[in-house]
Amino acid sequence: MADASDALDRARAHTQAWLDSLDSRAVPPRAGVDEIIQRLGRELPDGPTDATDVIDLLAEACEPGLTAMPSGRFFGFVIGGTHPAALAADWLTSAWDQNAGLRNIAPAHSAVEDVAEGWLLDLLGLPTDAAVGFVTGATMANFTGLAAGREAVLSRVGWDTGRHGLAGSPGVRVMVGAERHDSVDLVLRYLGLGEPEPIAADDQGRIDVTALRDALADGPDRPTIVVLQAGNLHSGAFDPFADAIAAAHEHGAWVHIDGAFGLFAGASPVYRHLVAGHGAADSWSTDAHKTLNVPYDCGLVIVRDAAVLRKAMSMHGAYLIRDEAGDPFEKVPELSRRGRAIPVWAVLRAMGRTGAASLVEGLAGNARSFADGIAQIPGAHVLNDVVFTQVCATFGDDALTREVVRLMMEDGTAWTTGSVWRGQAVLRISVSNWSTTSGDVERTLVALRAAVDQATATSR
Repeated sequence: MADASDALDRARAHTQAWLDSLDSRAVPPRAGVDEIIQRLGRELPDGPTDATDVIDLLAEACEPGLTAMPSGRFFGFVIGGTHPAALAADWLTSAWDQNAGLRNIAPAHSAVEDVAEGWLLDLLGLPTDAAVGFVTGATMANFTGLAAGREAVLSRVGWDTGRHGLAGSPGVRVMVGAERHDSVDLVLRYLGLGEPEPIAADDQGRIDVTALRDALADGPDRPTIVVLQAGNLHSGAFDPFADAIAAAHEHGAWVHIDGAFGLFAGASPVYRHLVAGHGAADSWSTDAHKTLNVPYDCGLVIVRDAAVLRKAMSMHGAYLIRDEAGDPFEKVPELSRRGRAIPVWAVLRAMGRTGAASLVEGLAGNARSFADGIAQIPGAHVLNDVVFTQVCATFGDDALTREVVRLMMEDGTAWTTGSVWRGQAVLRISVSNWSTTSGDVERTLVALRAAVDQATATSR
């Protein structure tokens, strides 16, 4: 264990140096894949290497190729940084090295998971008897919730998916908003449910409830799932849950809410109205490494009917030491997995109810500051109603907007991603990091103003 101690000391030193660099370093990486491979060395050594030397080589070779994603100035993609309590807890999770699948084998993790599960349901305003599964990310959370939905709606018409599969079944009709996240389609493919039926959305990406009602009434009479969203990828908008869920349930549909980042609006009294009525759904998904700011990988699936979730996900093996209360692996696709509940518990314990609300309100407040600042830039236009943490802006025609995006990446002060929304090229800002300050926002706006000025001057 002396070797382990020395290696951990070196890892801690490199970690601290990395964290200390985040405020001053450029956000994009300085080196590409080929250069880093050369630094690491392609050939596997014939003999052993001291663990401390391995850590030094890894850290020093990779450092130029690291993107400052934990920086308060990373606004590309909806991914948070890691809260200090969650980071430290994640180190313990790795050191404890517990396989979190079985309750009797890993009672410490199961206890943490039980507590964290209760806290999450309370914080998000969801049914207190719902089951929570800790998965890899939002995609697998959607997969698990929709697998439970598939199980439920087919069981209602007497079809046993576990025994017979899907061949010969009545099939499942899946309805989604026209502006759902692409991962929903991916998951439906994984589940053998094919392409979904898109329902019209408004100019902010919210599903049109009238169109949903009409589709439910006019379509084939077969098992149905409706997928709604809490937080549109571009606008941050939320579907009208109360009306949409009522319409779906009138036709016996299972309702799943994809709340990858937006479900945590329920943790704030200021933003809770955005998820009004969401508690009537049947399943929900979110991603703790987004708004909650825990390390990868930690998606969360929540299913109202725990028995349906276990039927869809569980397996049996004579060698497994089962617990009558149920085991964590019965709620997720994996049998073996790391203790994902530990960093979730740690960040919730560190922040408390008021801290979680402040986190959400800070993220949304910074997004509002971005929108206000962009509105002051000549030629700039914010396209979305900034209701939560997403901002989409244009700076003239598509070519000029794309050039602004390129110049921002070249400058390196912040990472702001280009995208296309409703047929227009946009610069998209996603505010997800707990450590983003008003100073980070202003530094980014200064760089953005300079990029717009340069792009405009070049285009003349």
